[in-house]
Amino acid sequence: MNVLFVCARNRLRSPTAERIFADRAETDSAGLAPDADVRLSGDQIEWADLIVVMEKSQRAKLATKFGRQLSGRRVVCLDIPDRYEFMQPELIDLLEKRMARYF
Repeated sequence: MNVLFVCARNRLRSPTAERIFADRAETDSAGLAPDADVRLSGDQIEWADLIVVMEKSQRAKLATKFGRQLSGRRVVCLDIPDRYEFMQPELIDLLEKRMARYF
């Protein structure tokens, strides 16, 4: 399974998720903001079997920017706010709990 983690700037939450789930699936991460470390591309969406956003607002932005490419793709929202540091133990625990049903 190819899992794409998407957040705003691709600096904290989605790179953490990409790293901790890399042993269970093929993973990648990207951001939606113009200043994202890795900006989301159509190729990444085509590659993904599952697209995971961290916040509902990101799901809306994803649909606005890539609506047609999302057709038939599974997009889920984990509802994880942007208040964690990269690889913060609390973030890892939350990601593990919210992603358990997908692995």
